[in-house]
Amino acid sequence: MKIISLNIGEKRIIQWRNKTVETGIFKFPVKDAIFLDTEFVKDDAIADRKHHGGIDKAVYAYGENHYSHFKELHPNLDWQYGIFGENITFDQLEETQIHVGEIYQLGEVKIQVTEPREPCYKLGIRFNDQSIVKQFWNSTKCGVYFKVLKKGSVTVNDELILLETAYENPTIAEVYHSKKHKQ
Repeated sequence: MKIISLNIGEKRIIQWRNKTVETGIFKFPVKDAIFLDTEFVKDDAIADRKHHGGIDKAVYAYGENHYSHFKELHPNLDWQYGIFGENITFDQLEETQIHVGEIYQLGEVKIQVTEPREPCYKLGIRFNDQSIVKQFWNSTKCGVYFKVLKKGSVTVNDELILLETAYENPTIAEVYHSKKHKQ
């Protein structure tokens, strides 16, 4: 698994269903390295600290291999990396094979798998179509949150190298499936 895009965004205030909403979901590719800190990605906006950022959700990663599935469902969007709100887009990411607790090296950073991303209405805002939320839930293409164990910079083409397995733990897809049924 190799980084193909690094994505950050600024806070935006938008109108949604007669409410003013603050969001950091609008992330776009950047050319330079990004710095992964213990609770966030430096210079990346987090509007909702209850559901994003923090120790267990410092970095959100998504797989480019999932893009084609959603492009078929939403062909008229301006498809750029970061559209799912991810900080890191990997060329391949398979949630059915990544276990909670696994530790990886990524550039100069050491990160640990914590949990899947649960979609909310802000993903629908980014897609300009709330149907994406249900479509996202009805797949295992949820992406992965990571805890940063050793902070530092990552760049495009850095590889995700498995350091410690955690096969005794559920996969991200299994955790996601169980959360879906609690909704």
